[in-house]
Amino acid sequence: MKKNLANIITLSRIFFVFIVVALLFCKECPYSYKTALFLTTILMWFDGLDGFVARKFNISTKLGALLDIMGDRIVENVFWISFCALGWINVSIPIIVLTRGIITDSLRTLAFEQGFTAFGATTMMQGRIAKFIVASNFSRFTYAVCKAVAFFFLIAGNMPSSYANQDIILKIGEICAIISVVFCVLRGLPVVIESKRFF
Repeated sequence: MKKNLANIITLSRIFFVFIVVALLFCKECPYSYKTALFLTTILMWFDGLDGFVARKFNISTKLGALLDIMGDRIVENVFWISFCALGWINVSIPIIVLTRGIITDSLRTLAFEQGFTAFGATTMMQGRIAKFIVASNFSRFTYAVCKAVAFFFLIAGNMPSSYANQDIILKIGEICAIISVVFCVLRGLPVVIESKRFF
């Protein structure tokens, strides 16, 4: 059980995000948005917990690294697409994020075949700057927090019932969404640049 704990945490995030989205499209259901906010907090917390558990119990694996990236992609893409469908964000956001994800994940698959991973000791990143932008704990944590704040505040700012400072909450969510997209693109560029050696 301990051996698979990190992977279970990773996969549970995928389960939670679909529940959250279902709740967001159920505006007439009482407490649907409050429940969505609570579950969003849990699934974003789980984003860091799976890696922590893997390192703590020394159960990091290539499968775990792949599942972590897969979980991240599903969660963020489902959120961005759903927010666009709800009319909360511009369609350019999910288009940019999806395109960047497809490109980087395709290149990482090529690197994976040659024994490299996206992060960790066997990261495909060689240059010091590239490692910092893509694979450093600081960069990964900052990007994760930006997305978490954007997701949480966009949901909170679009709650059907009005409350004080709702406009400010929504604006923070929108700004964090833009920052997240910029960060997403910047973190993808070194993957594209450094992947040329795998061809």
